[in-house]
Amino acid sequence: MTVVLWIVAAALIAVGVAGLVLPVLPGPLLLFAGLWMAAWLEGFAHVGAAPLVFIGVLAAVASLTDFLAGALFARRSGASPSSVAGATLGAVVGVFFGPIGLLLGPFIGAVLGELWARRGLPAAGRAGWSATLGLLLGMATKVALGVAMVAIFLVVRF
Repeated sequence: MTVVLWIVAAALIAVGVAGLVLPVLPGPLLLFAGLWMAAWLEGFAHVGAAPLVFIGVLAAVASLTDFLAGALFARRSGASPSSVAGATLGAVVGVFFGPIGLLLGPFIGAVLGELWARRGLPAAGRAGWSATLGLLLGMATKVALGVAMVAIFLVVRF
């Protein structure tokens, strides 16, 4: 049974790492769950409460950043709520088209959302670029925080 639990912990960590770059997966939360499970399987002998709480805070910050970055950048450019929703939907759809989809999806979604709100092509272009930049910066922050989570766990563990 212990082997199965270690496999589950490793799978959570692996899927969590993948989720750091794939917007459809809650990467930081899955990564935290896997790291917590690994510590639990060792009876918290090496990684205790304080590091796990800190790693959990990093996971929460990474998750919030992921959700808010694209919306905040789009709103700062004066984008409509339709544009923000379009950028988010575009990011989810873009996952199915690989790296190019991850870049173009939010842009196309924000542009279409802004056009839906009848704001005109110049405003749609600004919203598209802002949403894409926000999502990319959010993803970079999420990856950096995910790497920090794993690094902290490994440093404390070994």
